[in-house]
Parts: sequence; C-alpha cells; structure tokens
Amino acid sequence: MRALGCVHYAISSTGAGSMGESGPETEARRLEVPDNQSAAHLYGRQEENLRVLEDGLGVHIVARGNELVISGPSSATAQAADLLGRLARLASQGRELSGRDVQYAVQALRRGEADRLEGLWQDAVGTTVRGRVIRPKTLGQQRYVEAVRRDTMCFCIGPAGTGKTYLAMAMAIAAFKAREVSRIVLTRPLVDAGEKLGFLPGDLQDKVDPYLKPLYDAIYDIMGVEAYERHHQRGAIEVAPLAYMRGRTLDDAFVILDEAQNTTREQMKMFLTRLGFGSKAVITGDVTQVDLPPDRDSGLLDAQQVLAGVPDIAFVRLDEGDVVRHPLVQAIIRAYDRDAARSAPQTETVGSVEP
Repeated sequence: MRALGCVHYAISSTGAGSMGESGPETEARRLEVPDNQSAAHLYGRQEENLRVLEDGLGVHIVARGNELVISGPSSATAQAADLLGRLARLASQGRELSGRDVQYAVQALRRGEADRLEGLWQDAVGTTVRGRVIRPKTLGQQRYVEAVRRDTMCFCIGPAGTGKTYLAMAMAIAAFKAREVSRIVLTRPLVDAGEKLGFLPGDLQDKVDPYLKPLYDAIYDIMGVEAYERHHQRGAIEVAPLAYMRGRTLDDAFVILDEAQNTTREQMKMFLTRLGFGSKAVITGDVTQVDLPPDRDSGLLDAQQVLAGVPDIAFVRLDEGDVVRHPLVQAIIRAYDRDAARSAPQTETVGSVEP
C-alpha cells in the first residue's frame, strides 16, 4: 500500500489483456478516499465524474463506498490513478467537482500539464453574492488572471464562453473591495449584432441598457443588485456606452472594455488614452464575431499589431479548450474554425503576439 497525499492505493497486475501475449498488460488499482464527503465531491452526481474519467482515459472504474477500483491497460490505469489522487486531494478540501472540471483535468493530463492543475484550482479571484468562490477554471484563464494582476493593461481575446468578461468583472470588484481602486468603469460599443433593432422606447439609459445587459448580469451575480445600485448612485460604479468615454481621464479606476472587436481603430485609441494614474484596464473581445460594417476595420485586431511589444501591456489568447459553458459550445467553435480555415484564402500569415 502506497500513500498518495490523502489517498491510498494498491496495485495488482491482472496479466495480459484480451489481445493475447502481444497485447497490452492490464492491471487493477485500488484507491481509498478519506471520507464520505470527499467521496461525494469526487464522484459527482450519480458518479458522473467517474464516467467522464472512464470515457476520457479508457479505463473501468468501480466505486465501493470510499474505495475505487480502476482497471484497464497499465499505462491508462496509472494515469487515472494519478489524476484521481490529485482530484481527491482537492475534494478533501471541500471542493465539489463538476463533470466539466474532470473533463478539463483529462485534457490537461493529455497535454502534460497535470502538475499545474492543483495550483489552478487553489487560485481564488473573489466570491459571488451567494458565497460561491470564483476561480479560473482553465490554465488559459489562470494566465489571464495572472496577466491582469501583473500588468496595467491586459487584452484578452477568445471565443464566446471562455469567461473573459466575468473574470474581468470579478477582479474589478475584488480590487474595488480591497480599495486598490476607488471606482469601476464598464463600457462597450453599441453595435447591433447582425440585425437592426430600430427605435427603442424610453429615455437614453433605457435605449442603451439592452446593449449593456451582459455587464449588468455579471455584476449582479458577483456583487448583487442592491450593492450595485448603492455604489452606482454615488458614482463608484459606472456602466456606460463607449461614446461616453471621450474627453475623460480615468484616474484610480478599474476600467473594462467589453466586446472590443466592435470598436473602430479610432474608438480603440480613444479608449486606451483615457487611462489615468492608479488605474488598470482590461479589454476583452472575440475577433471571430466582428459586427462592424465590412468597410470598417476592428480596433481590436489593429491593436494587436500596433501595441505588440509595448511594456506593461499583456495579450492573452483563449481558445475552445477554455470554454466553460456546455461542452457542445467547444464543438461548435471547432466546427466554425474548421469551416473558416477551409474558406480562407491562402495568403501569408502575420505573426501573432504571444501571451
């Protein structure tokens, strides 16, 4: 019996597999989880997490109370036992694991990044109004969080569902609560997403609020409606269209520009030059969803080239592996990427900026 943190496991070889003498050797490994609560956090609802591991690593897992029996090819069972040990240590600390967490852990193992998982899962950005801890859920998201903490300005570019806006909002609120900044400014360009909305009733705020709703959704989830209204009334939190930023200097503020792919070059320059002393800026966008007219270039695409190599500005790129919505979203993004690659003209590519 060997100790693996809070998990104990034993190995028993079961000889050659069904492929005959030349087939892979199979074995069974037994892991003991410390207590019932840790086991519940590890196994997931109706043992969903164990099924994800089975499908991802090609092993068979049987749960008997606090004991797990893993069987299959030797290399696969070794990988599964190692990963389960890491996940069990996390579960013993009170972390409830989802099927998405386990699926991402399998992906990280395949990329040789399993050693970085525990550091990822222990990083906390803040808490929601309901007390849920907000953490980066992927290594890409962790790089994003580290870049925001390190640099004055951070561009985060990636597809829908990668947590770009939500994590930026969580970090802004955490900085505000810690009094690292005295206000939060949230903005985005008002561009129709492929359809004309026509006349909207109400005053100016009523007309622009539908465009800004994703920002409100995030801030309500993290801070709560009442706290937002209180801070908003005294001017500590502002949610406004990008056009409202012209002519201003934003000192001692955490500023977020969302949907930055829909800015023009001129708008992007205007926004970036609003930054004042003691401030931090996060710019998020998805360069595959530009809603500008065909004759207008995206300010986000332009900024990648213009600002490459400028000190204290970070560029972080997320991809479908960082999507934290339904797994189908990953498949949809990959399908569109493949289609775009097939239809793109064969031209020489320009080097990109690395995170």
